[in-house]
Amino acid sequence: MATIVHIDIPVGDLQRARTFYETIFEWRFHEVPGYSDYLLFETGDGKSAPAIGGGLGMRGAPDQRITCYIGVKSIAHYLPRIEEMGGAVTMPYTEIPGFGALALCLDSEGNPFGLWEEKHEI
Repeated sequence: MATIVHIDIPVGDLQRARTFYETIFEWRFHEVPGYSDYLLFETGDGKSAPAIGGGLGMRGAPDQRITCYIGVKSIAHYLPRIEEMGGAVTMPYTEIPGFGALALCLDSEGNPFGLWEEKHEI
């Protein structure tokens, strides 16, 4: 079963947003080597039930909103199925070097979501 694996939060001021989430929710942030305008965060304490992590990144468009990413084994497998069921692909398979790949979609109700395919080193 595919599950939500990541949440992206677009921001206008990276440090202001980091301070907001650290102060209110006590999320832990890490810098990502090679990505100066993006921070990863963890929402769990490592002791209780697993928690969803995510990232803060600079807003790419004025209307960009929070996006939930669903982890799948093969983005290529899901894209045609999404379209067959009345959804749409708004950004095709895109590699994120060293991490995996993503695609952005709309569901049948026009809600945005992402697909995430983890890179597995052999």
